[in-house]
Amino acid sequence: MDKENLTFVGKQLLYILIVVILALILFAAGMMIGYAVIGDGSNPWAILHMDKWQEIIGKFTGE
Repeated sequence: MDKENLTFVGKQLLYILIVVILALILFAAGMMIGYAVIGDGSNPWAILHMDKWQEIIGKFTGE
């Protein structure tokens, strides 16, 4: 591979990385807004904690 091809591949990987990071940020923001507005209206940061996810999963699995 020559330098031009490596530059192209590097740029494409950078674009993919940026899109993935933006998707994760928007997903987290959407969960926080949905939890605070549609949910019980408490602390929107609570949805990002592991204990809240264990509680949510427990409701669906019956545990």
